[in-house]
Parts: sequence; structure tokens; C-alpha cells
Amino acid sequence: MKWWQNAVVYQIYPRSFQDSNGDGIGDIRGIIQRLDYLEELGIDAIWLSPVYQSPNDDNGYDISDYQAIHPEFGTMDDMDELIEEAKKRSIRIVMDLVVNHTSDEHEWFKDAKSGVNAKYRDYYIWRDPIDGKEPNDLKSTFSGSAWTFDENSQQYYLHLFSKKQPDLNWENPKMRQDIYKMMNFWLEKGIGGFRMDVIDLIGKVPDEKITDKGPRLHEFLQEMNRETFGQYDVMTVGETWSATPENAELFSGADRDELSMVFQFEHITLDQEPESKWALKELDLVELKTVLSKWQTALSDLAWNSLFWNNHDTPRVVSRWGNDQEYRVESAKCFAVLLHLMKGTPYIYQGEEIGMTNRLVKDISEVKDIESINMYKEELENGKQSEELLNAINHKGRDNARTPMQWNDEMNAGFSKGTPWIAVNSNHNQINVEQALADQESTFYTYKELIQYRKENETIVLGAYNLLLPNHQQVFAYERTHKGNKIIVVANLSKESVSIELPETSEKASIRFSNYNRKQVDSTEWTLKPYECFVIENVTQ
Repeated sequence: MKWWQNAVVYQIYPRSFQDSNGDGIGDIRGIIQRLDYLEELGIDAIWLSPVYQSPNDDNGYDISDYQAIHPEFGTMDDMDELIEEAKKRSIRIVMDLVVNHTSDEHEWFKDAKSGVNAKYRDYYIWRDPIDGKEPNDLKSTFSGSAWTFDENSQQYYLHLFSKKQPDLNWENPKMRQDIYKMMNFWLEKGIGGFRMDVIDLIGKVPDEKITDKGPRLHEFLQEMNRETFGQYDVMTVGETWSATPENAELFSGADRDELSMVFQFEHITLDQEPESKWALKELDLVELKTVLSKWQTALSDLAWNSLFWNNHDTPRVVSRWGNDQEYRVESAKCFAVLLHLMKGTPYIYQGEEIGMTNRLVKDISEVKDIESINMYKEELENGKQSEELLNAINHKGRDNARTPMQWNDEMNAGFSKGTPWIAVNSNHNQINVEQALADQESTFYTYKELIQYRKENETIVLGAYNLLLPNHQQVFAYERTHKGNKIIVVANLSKESVSIELPETSEKASIRFSNYNRKQVDSTEWTLKPYECFVIENVTQ
């Protein structure tokens, strides 16, 4: 078994985690100050969102120097100290790495723009105009065309995201070798691996309008493995929006020599219409169960799953699919239990473990996220109403995940003594780490117990998965079995009480987790309270 198969990873969005110097921006020294808290939680690795040099057009996912730390986050000495201090607590640092594109302020691109014969020109993707216009109709994820015209050379360059994020040309072997040298620079510092941003885009063929799953994608990943992380005992996880159960094995199969695992996003798109993430619809629980169960059973032992509800790009699950008012704690625990007892590596997004919620905005001036702002402007011009657009942003906008970590009920939630770069959620007086640590019934201790349970129970790490009650509209239940052992996981994801039947259990069966302090194992008839969840262990003789 690899270390990352029974590990739990905690994602830190450094800008919003802990500010140590009062400038309103979280930093590396702030993370160091909070390592004891993460050790108490019990996590094994930190996925650290980018701290590299960047002009912050996309909050650090536009890197201008891969081997330098942005001054607002600290210094390389701070980074080295973080790696070492984390290691003392048996925590590994997994760096977030963007190699599909750079910032337009990267030295490579600045040189590339100087002329068609520039040294680094072919590190990027350039095309001549067609009929005086863009080479084709490829669209940017951040709205508008994926092509921007360069007056100096009279050519267009490709950017699948912001125009300040030009795409790298992975067909260029010299560019690839420079990327690998950079990756080895970090690996030699002793990091625990990489989270690879939009990695399924590096094999793109823009002339054929192929952006993901390009013909050379897996060739590039296998080469990357050979040249870099394949030589180290590290974890790699790819952000792959195009992943399906059928092709996930290509990315992370044990014999593929590519990545440890991928993030799949099929479940994350279930509350939106196909045309846009902003076109909202109600979540169908049966559909959610079907999708997650498909990934649990289809990968089986062929490849490894990553498990998550939240990250820096998605709204908080307790607000999105739970009940962040009357049943905030109960529903937060439900989602924790459901996720952590599935097969795969669970990811906790900062603040998830204390049940942090979305922060609603009333005006576009309150929004920081470039994706949300661009959508708002574009759709306003298309005739949509401001109220409708703000409602979509409040439901799906990326700022929801990026409000400062809520440490206590003091000014700015203990995040900063200065003015935070983004507004703190006003509910920090009720929801914060200090309060959670003082309450043994808080969501924090559920997460802590789940993390420890995974380390002690091989059934959770390696066991088979079987969905129960597949067509039930309110209850998500499944069982995990391994070497004669079985556990049953049950969660009522509604604000109504419901009655269900479960498989018969042994006389030794007992309740391991319960968010309503349920003590007794019923026979087969169970009545669940609103947002009640529990785990039955020793199900079989």
C-alpha cells in the first residue's frame, strides 16, 4: 500500500488561511503558525495552492517565476522552513503546479513576444490570422475568445484561460525539459508531490479544436513521470475535468506510470445545466449517488480515487447541498462521514472541518473572482438581470471558498490584524476554530475521528463498495466489505424524518459514528431524523 492511499489531504488556499504580518493577505509564516492545529486534526499532507511569483491575475494560477516565492507570501527561506516544520509533524507539502500555461509576465513569454525569431517563441502557441480574424472559434474558460492578437508579430497566441495566461507549447521538447528541471528543483527540496492544475489540457491540438484528451497527453505524462516524480516517493493528483471512469485508469492505473490519482468532477456538475456552471438546477440525490458509486465501483482496484466536496474553485458543500442554517452542524457531519468512508484519498478544504459556509454578496463590487466578474459583465450585456446573475454567483462563485479562515470571534476572525484582501464571513462569531475546539460535539472532532478511523481500518482503505437504497430520494447509504468485515454508512440528506430498511446485522453490531448520539442498532427498521448520519460496524458475524 502506498502512503497516500490511507492519507487524508488538507488543502490550504494561502491567501485566505492566516496572515502573519498584518497586510491582509495570508502567507507562509501564517501557515507555519497553524501547523499544530493541523497536526491535532490528524491530516497527512497539505495541498498548498500556488505561492509562486505571480501578478495574481488568477490568484496565483498565473505563474511568472516557478522557482521564486511571491513576496506577499514570504521568501524561499520561509518555504523551506514550512517543508521542514511540516515534516516534523509527519505532514507532507504537496505543491500546486500549473504547467498548462504561465503568466504573460513570465520571462519566457516576455521574450516570446519580442519577435517571431525569439529564443522562447516556440514555448507558446502562435498562429496567423485567418481572414483577418482569430484562427478559430475556441473559447476561453474565462469568457471570450481563446486567442489574443499580438500587434508586434501580427499573430495570435492561445490562452484557454485569461489572456494573461498564455498556453505552453507541449509539442516543444526543450520547453518540456525546462518544466521537468523546475519540477525536480521542488522535489529535491523534499516536497510530498504535486497537484497538477488542468493537466489534461497539455496534449491540446488547437488547430483541430481539441483541448482535453489530446493524442499525446499520456505520452507527455509518462515522460514527466520518468523525468521527475517517478523517482521519488510522492503523491501526484491531476485536475482532469475530462476524466471518466473509462479513461481514469489511463491517468492513474498502477501500471501506467503517470499520476497517483485524478480529480474527477462529474459529481460537481450535477446542480447545473449542461450549457453553463451558472445555469442552476436542483441537485438530484439519486443522480449524485449514481455518479459517486459509479466511480467507486468502476475504478475498483484498477486505479485510485480522489474524494472531495470542496476546493478553492467550488462553493462550500454545507451551503451548496446541505443546510447551512438550522442543520448546519448535522449536515456538515453527514457530508464528512459519506466522503471519508468511501474508497480513495479524501481531501478537506480549509474551513470545511469547522463547517464554514458560503458568504452571500449583494453587489458585484464585492466580488473578487475574475471568472465571476467576467461572467457578470458578459451576461449583463446579453440582457440578463443583475439579481439573477448575483444569485448564480452566490450559489457557484469561487469567492465562496476563498473567504478568510475563521479562527476566532475577534476582529477579522483572527485571520489578520489588517484589512483582509477579501471580506470575512460575518458568521465568524458563531463559526470558528476556537469555538469548534472547545466543543467535543463540533464538526472538527467528527473529522478528526474519521481521519483516525481510516488509519486504523483496512476495510475503509481497501474494501469493496456497494450502494444501498439506490433509488431513495433522501437517504445516501452504502456498505464497505473486506476480508469478512463490513461497515454500513447511512445519511439522511434532507430536513424531514424518513424511515428505511437496512440489511440485517449481527448481534455484535454497534454504532461507531452518529451525529445524533444514536446508541442502539435497530433490527432492520430505522427512522432517521433530519440530516442524521451514522455508521454501523461489526455488521457480519
